Amino acid sequence: MPTAKPVRLPPPVVVEDALRALSEPTRVRILHLLRGGSLCVGDLVSVLGIPQPNASRHLAYLRRAQLVEDERRGGWSFYKLAPARRGFHQKLLDLLDEAAAELPEARRDEAALHKLQTKGGCCPQHTVKGRK
Repeated sequence: MPTAKPVRLPPPVVVEDALRALSEPTRVRILHLLRGGSLCVGDLVSVLGIPQPNASRHLAYLRRAQLVEDERRGGWSFYKLAPARRGFHQKLLDLLDEAAAELPEARRDEAALHKLQTKGGCCPQHTVKGRK
């Protein structure tokens, strides 16, 4: 009888890392934007109005906290929310919209993203696996 291969679950979100990641308003804004689906770094730079190195540092922090995942599409890096796990991680994701509502920039971010998406985004890779 063949033995079943063990299922590899993603590592759990570490509470301390996740809370530190959320201590920076820009990272909350990024997570809020990613609630709608994956975005490339260029989209985030355009919407947030921050330099690319700053956006990349925030995204790296969120990736280390296991809150986002990255994907390469050609020469572009796309980020999306890490799939929700039970417990703390799920509750954290559920609170993102409420946390973003406390940030005045969040509404402007949504409008800027909508405007950018109507133009097709910042890179041609959006047509491959883009947002709706």
